[in-house]
Amino acid sequence: MEYVHAHAPEALIEGREHAPTNPLSAERWLELGAVLLLAIATLATAWCGYQAAGWSGDLSQQFSQAANTRMLAVQESTQAGQRRIDDLLYFGGWLDAREAGNERLAAVYRRRFRPEFVPAFEAWMAQRPFTNAKAIPGPLYMPEYRSASQERSTKLDAAAAEHYEHGTLAKVYADRYILATVFMAAVLFFAGISLRLDWLRLRVVVLGMACTLLAGGAAFVLTLPLA
Repeated sequence: MEYVHAHAPEALIEGREHAPTNPLSAERWLELGAVLLLAIATLATAWCGYQAAGWSGDLSQQFSQAANTRMLAVQESTQAGQRRIDDLLYFGGWLDAREAGNERLAAVYRRRFRPEFVPAFEAWMAQRPFTNAKAIPGPLYMPEYRSASQERSTKLDAAAAEHYEHGTLAKVYADRYILATVFMAAVLFFAGISLRLDWLRLRVVVLGMACTLLAGGAAFVLTLPLA
């Protein structure tokens, strides 16, 4: 009876000899780090894009409100100018009728004075302007002369400037979030390309660059307000 010695294939023996003893070798840790960087950078890119879109929407809204408010301010200012002209015309008519001695016509003009004009007119008359050379030239130059339309125009103009300023800030923040996505895109590039590198030292350098960019981008994003 012959004995047969079973020999394992040489390929199997070599495979056992060269099989890695540590499944989590340095290359595996680097691959794991690259995958984590890819995941974090992907989420950060999506977050920055969401914030940029939010600030862009706020930008459009603020600029639209600024334009509408500015238009209302112009309307109020125009109305104030028209009413000032009315006050000047009625006062001129009253002054001419008084100088002509037409008391009845002067009374008609006096009754047509606007309520906002009356306090300034009475304060002007209290100076005795027809005998006092130092009197103010007319009621429209008196401190008591007020225009509600002009005051509303001033407030609306200030509100429009505030909306415009907020819109400008929103544009700055939107641009900065877009800039942050550039950092994250660089992280995605370096982390992705590291998975295709066989040279261990070069892979470490590339992943180090990706980590640096990620840290810098995260620090930059943390300084920005939320939309």
